[in-house]
Amino acid sequence: MRQTPMTAFPPTPVGRSAFHLTAEQLAEYDTNGFLVLPGRIPTDLLGRLRAASEQWMADGADSDGSDDWKFADRPSGRVMFRVDYLHAKGRSASLELLGSPELLGLAESLAGANFVPTYESMVFKAEGDGAPIDWHQDAVHPRSRRIVNIDVYLDDSVPGAGALRVLPGSHRAVADVCAVQHEHGWDVPGAVEVGLRAGDVLLHDVMVVHGSPPVRDARLRRTLYYEFRAAEQILAEGPWDAAWVDRRLRLLPLALEAHAAARPGAVQFDWRPDETLRPVLIGDRAAELRVVHETHSPGTYCSAGDVTGRVGALADAAAG
Repeated sequence: MRQTPMTAFPPTPVGRSAFHLTAEQLAEYDTNGFLVLPGRIPTDLLGRLRAASEQWMADGADSDGSDDWKFADRPSGRVMFRVDYLHAKGRSASLELLGSPELLGLAESLAGANFVPTYESMVFKAEGDGAPIDWHQDAVHPRSRRIVNIDVYLDDSVPGAGALRVLPGSHRAVADVCAVQHEHGWDVPGAVEVGLRAGDVLLHDVMVVHGSPPVRDARLRRTLYYEFRAAEQILAEGPWDAAWVDRRLRLLPLALEAHAAARPGAVQFDWRPDETLRPVLIGDRAAELRVVHETHSPGTYCSAGDVTGRVGALADAAAG
């Protein structure tokens, strides 16, 4: 495991509002690589997200095999486990969530004022699908700035029943997750089992090592994942270009509009990007809501035929 030194990230707007992280919360996140925020999502919005998720799953079951719905062969049979590009799936709740101060305050606290919404997806374990998610890191990078996944739990994730496990502090290194998995299984020294309830939010660094063990008699468990990166980092390091950043930033005016329409009496987020980055909508809603990824930042994981040389190569990439 190659260590990456602690990084002094550029200052971010911590504590600017009740929706932003405090300095203490940010320090805890930077130390451990994750942070739990109980009851972050308002009850009415949570209900709309749950209803939308049911429609997404139903649409996937009737789909023609589109890449937006991911399936896997499990011991229980072929199951759907992921839905991508949520905003283009006919329900406004995901866009409302993106435009909420509950989410964007966190994005700005961690990625700065020029945050870019880089991914939006729902990952779930269907009822009876207790398959494990092996130890992994979502993505590796030079750590010039934070890259955060904001995980919104739509169902309870109970300790002792396949709840997420995290290795605190592992985000500062490119990990040999195969060695971790083979040497310790799920009983890794220092691992933390994170219990969450519906409406809770988990913030996790994309390099923190995490996974979830198998569980029998599993209940439905749905989690929304919204990733954010600083525009400055993407423009300097990739893997996308300025035109792609502009397309992704067009989501934000639409999201702020969706949130204001759904919750007119609620506080709205005060978005303050650099004016050179503020996007101009093109009026093609379908194109603006589904901005695809032609490439991805590599992560670390363990699978047959994927071990030799991978950790060293990723460490070199992360070191820049």
